[in-house]
Amino acid sequence: MLSTPEQFKALGHPLRHRMVITLRQRPATLAQLAAALGSTKGTVGYHAGVLQEAGLVRVAGTRRVRGGTEQYYEPVGSGLVVGPDAEPGAGTRVMISTALAELLPGEPSATRLRHLRITPERAAELADRLGEWAEQGTLPDEDDGLAYTLLLSLHRADIPALPPETPPPDSGEPDC
Repeated sequence: MLSTPEQFKALGHPLRHRMVITLRQRPATLAQLAAALGSTKGTVGYHAGVLQEAGLVRVAGTRRVRGGTEQYYEPVGSGLVVGPDAEPGAGTRVMISTALAELLPGEPSATRLRHLRITPERAAELADRLGEWAEQGTLPDEDDGLAYTLLLSLHRADIPALPPETPPPDSGEPDC
């Protein structure tokens, strides 16, 4: 559950977000992460510390290597879910900007934007159903599969409501 400003700030950096997503495949060392992300071990080590401090990754295990110890990191949770105690809108902004950062140009996508006018009770019901679907709708990774992102979001929107329609005043001129 994402709920603290430190967690949102940690995920706000594109490399740290990519690290968390990459670690969803399996626990990995700093060297393995650096190779996968095209970065340096020192940079990845710094960002792993930030993620660990924010409670987003943990040490999954260690192994001895040439007189030293290598740590394997893993994500703390199974997915990124915004908690009910989070600052309103903070999680949605982070998740949407993260999904945009992952978007590969030129690749096909299925994106829909739909606006609804529903009661708060209906919104809560729909949010629960989306959460259940997201949890139950996950499929195991395919060995030869490509990475895709599925972002489900239901959030209050700043869309004004028009006043009720009233008939136009009679101008006395015929309609054309």
